[in-house]
Amino acid sequence: MTHSLRAAADRIAGAPISWGVCEVPGWGFQLPPDRVLEQMREVGLVATEFGPDGFLPEQPAAKAQTLAAHRLAAVGQFVPVVLHRRDHDPEPEVRQAIDGLLAAGASTVVLAAATGTEGYDQRPELDLDSWNLLLSNLNRLVAVIRAAGLTPAVHPHVGTMVESGDEVQRVLDGSDIGICLDTGHLLIGGGDPVALATEHPDRIAHVHLKDVNAALAGQVRSGAVAYAAAVADGLYVPLGAGDVDVAAIVRALEQNGYQGWYVLEQDAVLSGDPATDPNAADPLDDVRTSIAFIRSTVAALPGNTEGAQ
Repeated sequence: MTHSLRAAADRIAGAPISWGVCEVPGWGFQLPPDRVLEQMREVGLVATEFGPDGFLPEQPAAKAQTLAAHRLAAVGQFVPVVLHRRDHDPEPEVRQAIDGLLAAGASTVVLAAATGTEGYDQRPELDLDSWNLLLSNLNRLVAVIRAAGLTPAVHPHVGTMVESGDEVQRVLDGSDIGICLDTGHLLIGGGDPVALATEHPDRIAHVHLKDVNAALAGQVRSGAVAYAAAVADGLYVPLGAGDVDVAAIVRALEQNGYQGWYVLEQDAVLSGDPATDPNAADPLDDVRTSIAFIRSTVAALPGNTEGAQ
């Protein structure tokens, strides 16, 4: 199955992490929300994920109003929750996220299997009982999310309990939740994002498009370099400038009927405010490069008859 260029191009969204906005303490300089949202519209993005807690107003109606004021649609929210511990119930956190997503007209709850500690540099090893609990909690949350009319997806993410290709396979086998195909995190964790897109396109519910420096990714995977330090050193690069075959992934998904969002995510760590610090990199430059790449990629999809928009 193929889709027109307009259909694919209209499903390109942004994420605050591309502007260095992150929930991890000490991550880097945090740009103000108004500037990030204004720049999203400036570069032609039509929608965004919510970003970390505190980036948008806490109250659901205020979240919706803030995005509407910037003429941005809501896509979804990254919701890291602990799934593997019997002393923690993740459902209240997910229900709170659902309230905000419904108010803003968003579609997707992007779950991550959090470790229960800050940051993404270390994670525990899970025994079989903990894995069974994680999968059971996923299935329970799937029912809650779908009952609210939203789409659930689990996000393989470095430094969480679902990181590697093998762990993604355990989720595919042990749950019916959709996968958020994060092309960067999956490669860093030792998975194959192209294979996941081509072999399990029916399980891809959401997509985060990243490109990665494979040499740095290997150092993170081996433990030689901490994740946050690697991000600051340029682990993520603009789409088309790294070692992920983003075009093959988009082509495989579109040909298999994917109708979801492509969220551009280039995790960034800012050293300062680019508006006042001449030595601070401006994330907007890389965002523009990634948008140009994905638009040219969808323009080249088989079956397209329209010119680039």
